[in-house]
Amino acid sequence: MTKPAVTKETGLRHFIAAASYSWAGFLRVLKEAAFRQELGFFVVSIAALALVGATAGEIVVAVLLFLGLFSMEAMNTAVEEVIDRISPEISIVGKHAKDLGSFAVTCMIAACCLYLGFVLGKHLFFS
Repeated sequence: MTKPAVTKETGLRHFIAAASYSWAGFLRVLKEAAFRQELGFFVVSIAALALVGATAGEIVVAVLLFLGLFSMEAMNTAVEEVIDRISPEISIVGKHAKDLGSFAVTCMIAACCLYLGFVLGKHLFFS
């Protein structure tokens, strides 16, 4: 019988291993200009919400939306890396996969913008 290529950790070791993989993923996506721009958008947005007196609940919803955006950007980067690895030549299937990932990120950016517009507008014009 052959030995498995990867040994699966269990218990606390699994948690530590998963945390290190997540940290490595964060460091990888941090190399992406789009992610750094989204991170800047997050910082400015939270500051703007705090300045207009947004409630804790409103800020929590914004943070959750941005976490969704960050995870979508990470998944988009993963799709792009896999496509570039398995299909370095330009193919319509690879193009579609990358376009779909980009569309998913765009939807999350739109969700963040709509929510921010709503909350900022509410506090600036209707309070």
